Amino acid sequence: MQAMPIVYNIRNLAVRRASTLFTAFGIALVVFIFTSMLAFEQGLRGALVKTGHPENVIVLRGGATGEISSYIPREDAALIRGLPEVGRDAGGQPLLTADLLVVINHPKRGDGAPTNVSVRGISPQAFALRPEVQVVEGRAFRPGVAEVMVGRSLSRRIQDTGLGDRIRFGGQEWQVVGIFAADGSAYESEIWGDVELFLPTFDRPGYQSTTFRLADPGRFDEIKRRLEEEPQLEVQVKRESEFYAGQSKGLVALLRTLAVFIGIIMSIGAVFGAVNTMYAAVAARTREIGTLIALGFTPGAVLRSFVLESMMIAGLGGVIGALLAFLVTNGRSTGTTNWDNFSEITFRLAVTPGVVGAGILFALLMGLIGGFLPARRAARLPVAEAVRAV
Repeated sequence: MQAMPIVYNIRNLAVRRASTLFTAFGIALVVFIFTSMLAFEQGLRGALVKTGHPENVIVLRGGATGEISSYIPREDAALIRGLPEVGRDAGGQPLLTADLLVVINHPKRGDGAPTNVSVRGISPQAFALRPEVQVVEGRAFRPGVAEVMVGRSLSRRIQDTGLGDRIRFGGQEWQVVGIFAADGSAYESEIWGDVELFLPTFDRPGYQSTTFRLADPGRFDEIKRRLEEEPQLEVQVKRESEFYAGQSKGLVALLRTLAVFIGIIMSIGAVFGAVNTMYAAVAARTREIGTLIALGFTPGAVLRSFVLESMMIAGLGGVIGALLAFLVTNGRSTGTTNWDNFSEITFRLAVTPGVVGAGILFALLMGLIGGFLPARRAARLPVAEAVRAV
């Protein structure tokens, strides 16, 4: 005989509103936590992936694990600047920036707790290389002047980084003349200034990375091989977008593992709630089961019906939990430590369709596990006992 109509399950859930909602909200809480942690991971990965242009090439010291551990001498940067593979702007200037990246300690807004902040020295062509960077308040700093720009996300979290403030680092004060946005990328968690002023300020003889735009994007493999095989340079060459995306892998993997681990621990309670709800439903509906069997429905149909009912409860909880996560966390700013340079990176939590789908699938899995044993008991109910209850 065909499977039982879904309307039968819907009516049963409506009759048992209290237990249905109680179980659904228990699952919703698990999904809310699980989805929020995935939103944290998605927001962090999105910020780092956005940092970097696929046509830009970043050059680091060979063996360096990131910018903070890299070193590019001035003469090497000058050699790279003169390569014919480096793109030029309309005025014929190389589209290249030699950057210095240092980490300072500065208090947060509110509680004044100290945190690490990234300070980046850039060359004038950095803005052409990174078109996503836009000044949203004030103006850009002037080369040769003790002025800085601050990323919008960082400005909201760190003291002395508002427009017009003066921030002290490197033994002197710097005027904040601009606030910039960078499409939510990691650059928004940095302070930018003139690299030629930062070098003596931090007593550095050279840069930490050199980034340039390829004149012909199709020649990346060629320029990579040429530079890495040049014994005078001792460098590694990567696409800028791939370099920043790679920085997120370790932390993102940890966050995803943590989300699954915590989700599993919390789901145990939710699954037991579903089991109790469905066992109670089986006990209260022995007469109904007997009627269904008398009408010719097979034990398999009964089992599928009860499992479906459990998954409907879980699906309701999943939708509620994902919706709560979207309303409460999506777009909210938070921060964590960037493992590449141990500075704070600020980003927005992102409840994407993929995150919502993962949360609902997790809820359905809880419903499947929680409903299977009670459903099997209903399907194995002795026919004579069930019929006598009619």
